[in-house]
Amino acid sequence: MTDVTDATVNPLARQIVKQLVPYASARSSMSGGAVWLNANENALAPAYQLDDTFNRYPSCQPKAVIDGYAAYAGVTPEQVLVSRGADEGIELLIRSFCEPKQDSITLCPPTYGMYAISAESHHTAVQKVLLLNTEQLDLPGIFATNPKLVFICSPNNPTGDLIPREQIIAVLEHFKDTALVVVDEAYIEFAPEASVVPLLPRYPNLVILRTLSKAFGLAGLRCGFTLAAPDIIRALKKMIAPYPIAEPVAQIAAQALSAAGITQMQQSVGIINQLRRDFVQFAQQQAGVTKVWPSNANYVLLQVSDAAACVNALMAEGILIRNQSSQLGLANVVRVSIGNPDEMQRLQQAMFNYFSANKRETA
Repeated sequence: MTDVTDATVNPLARQIVKQLVPYASARSSMSGGAVWLNANENALAPAYQLDDTFNRYPSCQPKAVIDGYAAYAGVTPEQVLVSRGADEGIELLIRSFCEPKQDSITLCPPTYGMYAISAESHHTAVQKVLLLNTEQLDLPGIFATNPKLVFICSPNNPTGDLIPREQIIAVLEHFKDTALVVVDEAYIEFAPEASVVPLLPRYPNLVILRTLSKAFGLAGLRCGFTLAAPDIIRALKKMIAPYPIAEPVAQIAAQALSAAGITQMQQSVGIINQLRRDFVQFAQQQAGVTKVWPSNANYVLLQVSDAAACVNALMAEGILIRNQSSQLGLANVVRVSIGNPDEMQRLQQAMFNYFSANKRETA
């Protein structure tokens, strides 16, 4: 780990805290702008009502939320844990199953950055096995590692690819007696047929991460779920905070998981998927875009000649997208979240102007 000691960190802090490079979220790394297309949020935001019952501590695992998500996901309540976003689920898994300075996790870049950061903060080694063509698992490479946890993101963030089910099954089989295989399905509502939930009865070492932040349009709620065998859920419950879910969060989550809430989510997913298809078609026609990744989520990855210049040009127009060039295998790549129709129209006009100007300059 590179020593990037921050002089602003209190000198009494643990050495790992002084050295750790924190995750740069879209909100912390970029500010301003009028069109936010850098954080994979659902711009078609729902609205819910709250009851004024906040003088009591909330339930650790609110029954209405647990039952609602179990019914939605097609599992039993004993297979569900609710947490402060899927990020807390990642941390709980590492804290519950990895011995510090002894165990390791395996992940497959380019992928979500919090797997590695959560492991490093817990003194857990990180073994990285790059995706093949940023699309498929390198199975021999993964099988050569000896992890306690394997993290697989599908649809993968930031590429949007679906990891083939047969590859996930191969990993589950290989590590069936030695490791948990954690499949992050944060974006699965955009490709529900690809969910591995049906594999849970066959593979007791399978863990699935879910969230209300994406398709449900509740990123500000910070509500995530872990689906797994009951004995895994019981282990995580020993490590979770006494009151992880605030009462307003529980109330809104329960409403989102009602029949009406699920219908609303599915309608917004249909709109977003169509907007994504339209944007992919637009991007493929731009001379300055050298590659468009096929996406099964609410974002699209583009390779351009100069990612930083593209991001800065759009930022000057009040539009925020995300530079992914720091990710392994993604040089000069930007990620565009799918916004509402007005935002996408504004984005496409700004991108057309930028690429047209660049074309004239290089002609």
